[in-house]
Amino acid sequence: MKSNSTWLRVSKHRPCPMCGKPDWCLFTGEPSNPTAVICARTESPKRCGEGGWLHVLRDDGPTWQPWRRSIHLAIRMMHEPSNGKPDMAKLAADYRAAVRPEALTRLAVALGVSAESLRRLGVGWAPKNRDWSFPMSNAAGEVLGIRLRLPSGHKLSVKGGKEGLFIPVGIDAHGLLLVCEGPTDAAALLDLGFSAVGRPSCTGGIKLLVDLLRKLKPSGVVIVADGDAPGQRGAEVLTVKLMAYCPMVRIITPPAGVKDAREWKRGGATSADVAAAIDAAPVRKLRVSVHRKAGHDARRK
Repeated sequence: MKSNSTWLRVSKHRPCPMCGKPDWCLFTGEPSNPTAVICARTESPKRCGEGGWLHVLRDDGPTWQPWRRSIHLAIRMMHEPSNGKPDMAKLAADYRAAVRPEALTRLAVALGVSAESLRRLGVGWAPKNRDWSFPMSNAAGEVLGIRLRLPSGHKLSVKGGKEGLFIPVGIDAHGLLLVCEGPTDAAALLDLGFSAVGRPSCTGGIKLLVDLLRKLKPSGVVIVADGDAPGQRGAEVLTVKLMAYCPMVRIITPPAGVKDAREWKRGGATSADVAAAIDAAPVRKLRVSVHRKAGHDARRK
């Protein structure tokens, strides 16, 4: 990129293609098709002082498009085959084959996780519109759907698929199993040395997790809940369901002010920090209550 490039501020009519916001960020090149962006919100390996992070759109980003709902729809349609329902397993395999090592390294650095953990989770690259992809599977390993991660950080799913779990290759069937939200949180926990699986949302994947527990038979399950209210509620609901299938279920939450497991790791959390949080969390136990009908004791006398 030439050093004498003119940088212009994004606006409501020309929002940032990385974060979708109309302020703070800068772009250079033609307004309808810029060559690069300095985004104040979406990180990359190249920091530009206090302005944000550099994204060279010709190498690892999309061409310029206003960020609207219609764009979301167009992106989803680009992943749909013309002959009907997509073959999710084949599509996921094609996306994995399209990953360039140098691009994966950039993604790993931007996310704060390792490229190896992303590979274990089946990361792929959708070249038509330049999205990262993660397959969603069931306990048997069948690919049910594909989650897309757009350059802005927004998330979509390929139409025609179903919700599944983000299950890494080579997951250990013994010891503790950590359950979190999404593939990048799972990658962070894998980096810290734990066996981890990501659920599709804070409320999704309950039946699939039950099936996985029946298959893996872990000694315990630790739900790593996001720090927000939906994350906490979803963890409580999941705990009630899983207690019937596992002798030890715990819930942990990153420290106050830390959103999720990936942010926790990026903030410097170590394996020992997570292990200490697990040890300090109470074991949730299933309580069985017996209710007698009125007059039952009287009839026995």
